[in-house]
Amino acid sequence: MEGERHLGLFGATALGVGAIVGGGILALAGVAFAATGPSAMIAFALNGVIAGLTAVSFAELARRFPESGGIYTYAKKVVSIEVAFMVGWIVWFASIVAGVLYAIGFSAFASEGLERTLGAMGSAPEWLGGSALRVWIAIAAIALYTLGLVRRAAGGGNLATIGKVIVFAILIVGGAWAWAGASPPELIDRLTPFLSAGPVGLVQAMGYTFIALQGFDLIAAVGGEVRDPVRNLPRSMYLSLAIALAIYLPLLFLMATVGAPDTGIAAAAAANPEGLVAEAAERFLGVTGYWLVIGAGILSMLSALRANLLGASRVAFAMARDRTLPRQLGRVDGSSGVPAVAVWITGALVAGIALAIRGVAAAGAASSLIFLISFAIVHCAAILARRRSGQRRLAIVPVLGAALCVGLAIFQAFAVREAGIVAVSWLGIGLLLYLTLLAPGARLVDVREEARDPDLARLRGRSPLVLVPIANPASAASLVDVAATVRTPAVGRVLLLSIVRAPDEPLDEDHPTLRAARRVLGESLHRSLESSLVPETLFTIASDVWSEIARVASGYGCETVLLGLPSLTEPGVEPRLGGLIAELDADVVIVRAPHRWHMADAKRVLVPLGGQRDHSHLRARLLSSLSRSGERSVTFLHTCPSSASPDARRRLERDLRALARDEAAGPHEVVVEYTEERDDALVRRAADADLVVMGIERGGRGRRVLGRLALAVARGTSVPLVLISRRRTRTQDFRGAVFRSP
Repeated sequence: MEGERHLGLFGATALGVGAIVGGGILALAGVAFAATGPSAMIAFALNGVIAGLTAVSFAELARRFPESGGIYTYAKKVVSIEVAFMVGWIVWFASIVAGVLYAIGFSAFASEGLERTLGAMGSAPEWLGGSALRVWIAIAAIALYTLGLVRRAAGGGNLATIGKVIVFAILIVGGAWAWAGASPPELIDRLTPFLSAGPVGLVQAMGYTFIALQGFDLIAAVGGEVRDPVRNLPRSMYLSLAIALAIYLPLLFLMATVGAPDTGIAAAAAANPEGLVAEAAERFLGVTGYWLVIGAGILSMLSALRANLLGASRVAFAMARDRTLPRQLGRVDGSSGVPAVAVWITGALVAGIALAIRGVAAAGAASSLIFLISFAIVHCAAILARRRSGQRRLAIVPVLGAALCVGLAIFQAFAVREAGIVAVSWLGIGLLLYLTLLAPGARLVDVREEARDPDLARLRGRSPLVLVPIANPASAASLVDVAATVRTPAVGRVLLLSIVRAPDEPLDEDHPTLRAARRVLGESLHRSLESSLVPETLFTIASDVWSEIARVASGYGCETVLLGLPSLTEPGVEPRLGGLIAELDADVVIVRAPHRWHMADAKRVLVPLGGQRDHSHLRARLLSSLSRSGERSVTFLHTCPSSASPDARRRLERDLRALARDEAAGPHEVVVEYTEERDDALVRRAADADLVVMGIERGGRGRRVLGRLALAVARGTSVPLVLISRRRTRTQDFRGAVFRSP
């Protein structure tokens, strides 16, 4: 999707105008006038200020991250994947609910116009005004637009948008003509009382109608499909919002004056809020005005429905690529170039909600509430992106915008209690879905992306530290080379540790122990400069080397500890190594490699897989780090007893392919060998590789660190070997029994 940029400035602006203009004001103008009287136009103007501030933050982030996904993508860049999921989840829901509103709004306008037409011809049947028919009309519209989005790319279908803008222009010109021919003092009198319900009523009207200005954010949701995004994304957002306000504010003023009855606009709105715009147009343009509003309503609802279906499907598509939604939603249709599955699923959810709830007042209020929350998150993302890019100047616009969004959202949550209930329920469903099904895959993809993208960790404010204890000059070169690969690009730090064992007698400058330590660090620094790595260095003196490594790792908050594989034939070495690994609250990477071996030499990488995913995150990080310096041939290998049944073999191979797909950073193959001689098969495969990457289990102090297969490779081959052990997280035990491969 990111390579298919087919939307220009006009197409992107039309998408935003199609989403904003029409549906919101036609459905909610009556609600606003009923809540606050003629000052409803001020409520829309103030909402325009909040939306304008939000558009500034959107534009800043869109220039920085011109990708599809909108708010979700921005959140993923500057906060954790868990927070990004919740943001994407609520934005997806808000666009879905907005689609429901516009689909039912279309059916209401269509059936209203048909009922009046048949009534003028004689008598309209009773079933024509029934709610069931309106729901089925809405579902038909959803189905047709979903099919249209699947069949073609996002650039088509702007006729409805152009048509409704023309209709609104005619309404405004006609109202201005009627104003010019009327008595201005009498019309101005209709604006009193201006604040019919005081300041509280004004804020209440703002809360009800904020969704009427939602839509410019959908341009960001399809940012990966916009040509010249650095220029066109901000311009199209500003233009679409400006066009909407240029239509809304004059129309509201005309409705409150030449379109209002003698009793005032508030009384008319209280009597018939849904039909207020049509009634007002009929007062200053006659029957023609009524039919113009019906036509504008139909066009507005359809274009807004299409825009929200499009935007919601692109959010789902972006989330599926990151595995925060099922991967199937990330499939792209080869003929049309659109994420067909995401479009179908989004359309089905819109239709299902329309069929299930029929009345969408609470859901509509929840949509406004959720958009306010998500827009506040956009402002926060803009602030974080600025600070983590080195800009220390106070960001006034996003700070003010976030405060206004949060304040109005809090008011909305208390004013419309049902909105809060709907929002909390949806968030609860999303949290449960993420923790039980999506978290492992999402975190794996996130680990891969952070290992490959130099900006991602920096924007998230992370500076992870890799600790490299070096005791042998011969192993210094290979350890430093691996450290340069494993560390997070751009922001990751490496700490070279040299531990001098505390002697029984005082140390002088020429003591052999100090000379050896200087030689180790000298070799390490030399190799670091060759690798363009500028490490930190640390000398310590301790009586117990193993305990000192654990102390330094804990004291410095190291994310990864990189160790050289010692000689396992020395008495007590392997139990001490196992005890150290068990004590470390960090990922552990153990390296065995020839003198001055380079990671760049590893073109063929063998990854033996065991029976669980405990090491998936660390394995994915390492493989992605390797891919930064060139493409590798990665083979995932699993050995299984030849007695396995055909069904068990199919399940095993399916699960292993899924696991490898999650962990691999590029092309790879999955090999399953069915044999009773599993050790021999693994050693034979390992001997043909340039590098073997294996996971090892964490035991307790005094226990063996290498399992049977790792020990067989270590003793049976001389191939460079990387052993990894993932730190135990709080949720690992909870998920361990669920997310295992056979």
